Amino acid sequence: MLTRLACASTLTALLAAAPAAAQGFSNDFQISKLGNPQPDGTGFDPRANGNFRVFARQLAAVMSSTNGMPPETLGHSGFAFSADFTYYAVDTSSLPTLGSFRGATWFPSVHLRKGLPFSFEVGARASWFPESRMGMGGLELKWALNEGFAYLPDIAVRGFVNKIINTRDFDLTSGGLDLGIGKQFAIAGMVTLTPYAGWSLVFVGSSTGNIDFRPSRSVAEADTELFKDYYVFTSLQAIQNTHNRFYGGLRFIGGHAVINAEVSYSVFPSFRDSGANENRTIPGVLAVTGSLGLDF
Repeated sequence: MLTRLACASTLTALLAAAPAAAQGFSNDFQISKLGNPQPDGTGFDPRANGNFRVFARQLAAVMSSTNGMPPETLGHSGFAFSADFTYYAVDTSSLPTLGSFRGATWFPSVHLRKGLPFSFEVGARASWFPESRMGMGGLELKWALNEGFAYLPDIAVRGFVNKIINTRDFDLTSGGLDLGIGKQFAIAGMVTLTPYAGWSLVFVGSSTGNIDFRPSRSVAEADTELFKDYYVFTSLQAIQNTHNRFYGGLRFIGGHAVINAEVSYSVFPSFRDSGANENRTIPGVLAVTGSLGLDF
C-alpha cells in the first residue's frame, strides 16, 4: 500500500512539473525580451537588434572563456579528464531569462583531452547552464610548435569551436584561434608547476528563428492575426563579429592529480547601432575557472 502511495505521489509531482518544464526553466533565455526590431510591431525598440548583438557576443565570450590547460600537449599516448567550474562576471540584469535570474553566474563543464603523435592534441568539452535546459558542446585541436626543451618555453596554437545546445529561438556558435606560451617547472622531483598565458581571437555567429513578440495573444487574435508580431533579429556574421580574449593560468600536477586555475578577460570593440543611430559599447567579460582532474 505504501509503495502504491509513493508511486502515486511521484507520478503526481511529475505531472505537475511537466507544464513548467515544457515552458522552460528560470534561466532559459527568452530573447523576445530584448525588444521587437520591427517599427510596426508590438513592443518596438529601435535598440532591439543592437541588444541582440550585445547579448550574443557576451554569451559567446562566456562559452569561450577557458582553455583549462597550458600549451604543452599530453604526448601521443596521454589522456586527461577534468571537471571545470567557471565563474563569469556579467550584468545579470540585462540577461533575457524566462524568469528572474537565479543562482550564481557560473557553469560547470567536463573536459576530455587525448594526445596524438607529432605534438597534436584533441579535446572535447560539455557544459551546462544551471537552472536551465541549455548546454554547450565544444571541440578543439592543439598543436605544440615547441615543447619539452630545458631552457625554452612551450608554445602552441589551438583552434576551437563551441555551440550552444537546446535553445528555443536562436542559435549561437563561437570559434577561434589561440596562441599560448608556458613553461613547466619540476619541484623536488615530485610535482610540477606550469604558469602559462595567451591570447585568443574569437569569432561569433548567431541567428534566430521566427520569434513571437506577443505570446499572450488570445486564440481569437491568433486566428485573425496569424503572422503579426512574428519577426527575426538581424543575424551576426562571424567574420564581422570578432573580439580578443587574454588569459593566464597556473597548473599543478602531483602524481596523476591535476589542479588548474585560470583567469581570462574578453574585450569587445564598439559598434554602430543603425537602428538606434548611436555607437554602442559591449562590457568586457571576466572569467575565473578552477579545474580538478586526472592526467594519465
